[in-house]
Amino acid sequence: MKKRVVDLRTQVPLLDIANFGRGGGRVLTPALREHIALTVGRAPEVMIKVSGGSRNLTGVGRHFDYIGRQGKLAVELDTGDQVRARGLVKFLEGDWDLDLEAHEGPSARSVRGPRKPMKLVHNIIFSMPAGTPPEKVLRAVRAFATEEFALKQRYAMVMHTDEPHPHVHMVVKAVSERGVRLNIRKATLRHWRQRFATRLREQGVAANATERAVRGQVKSPMRSSSFRAMQRDASNRYFQRARSVYTELESRGLPPEKSSSQLIETRRNVLRDWESVHDILFREGQDDLAGKVRRFIDRMPAPRTDKERIAAALRLRDAQSRNLKDSLTR
Repeated sequence: MKKRVVDLRTQVPLLDIANFGRGGGRVLTPALREHIALTVGRAPEVMIKVSGGSRNLTGVGRHFDYIGRQGKLAVELDTGDQVRARGLVKFLEGDWDLDLEAHEGPSARSVRGPRKPMKLVHNIIFSMPAGTPPEKVLRAVRAFATEEFALKQRYAMVMHTDEPHPHVHMVVKAVSERGVRLNIRKATLRHWRQRFATRLREQGVAANATERAVRGQVKSPMRSSSFRAMQRDASNRYFQRARSVYTELESRGLPPEKSSSQLIETRRNVLRDWESVHDILFREGQDDLAGKVRRFIDRMPAPRTDKERIAAALRLRDAQSRNLKDSLTR
C-alpha cells in the first residue's frame, strides 16, 4: 500500500501550522495557541470511527440489538427519550421512515449490474482513552450531536463502559429530513473530531484533535496483544518480513531507522512548520510555550515504517532477554 505524503504546504491539517511560515508576520490567535499547547503537551486525542452501516432493516435491527446489549442498555434517541427494548428498529421504521427508505432500493445501475442498496444508517463510534469519565464523554457526544445533527439527521446513541476506554455508539440516519444523503468524507471526520474535542474541553476534559503526522506519528501504535499474536504465529508473513528486516539490521550493526523517502519528506515538512510556529511564539513573547514547542520538536521520534518498528521492538525484547540471563548467571 502506497504511503500518503502529508505536504503541509498544500494540505490543511487539523492544526494548520503550515500557514505560519517564517517572515509571514502572522499572529497566533488564542484558540491556535491553545491547540498548540494541547498538541505539544500530548493531550489525549479523540477518536471518531465510522464502523460501517446497514443497507436493510434486518441489519439495522441487529446493530441496535448489539449496541443495546439485547435490551439491557438504554438507547437514547434524538428526542431525549430513553428506550430499553429489543427490536427497536420496529419503532424506528415508522418514526425515522426507514421502511420507506428501504423500499426505494438502488437508484441506478452500473455496467457491472445492479448497484448495492444505499445505506439506511451510518454506525459511528466516539471514544476516549481509559480514565476519561464516561459521563463527560456522553455529555460531550450529546452536545456534539445536537450541534451537528439536530433538526437535520435522526440519530440515537448508547454509552458503553464495558471496556477500559469509554465510548459511545451512535446510529445516524443516512438521509436527512430534507432528503439529502449524508456523505462522510475525510474532511467530515476532521471537522467532527475538532467539534468533539471542543465539547470535551467544555466538560473539563483535556482533549485534542490533530493529524498524526503533525504529532510526529506515522501510524497508531501496535497493540501489545497484536505483537504477541504475531510472535506466536511463526507462519505470519508480515512478522517474517519484519524479522528479516531485524536480522539484516542486526548483522550490519545498523539502527532500525532507515525510513522510506515518503516518511522522511513528510517529517521534513512537519519539522519545518513546527520551527515556524516556534519562531512566531518567540517573537510574540510566548517564551514558555515556545520552549515547550522546542522540546516537542527535539523529542519527536524518528519516522519508521511498520516493519522497522517491529524490528526495533524485537531488538528491545532480545536485549531485555540477554540482560535477564546475565543477571541470573551472576
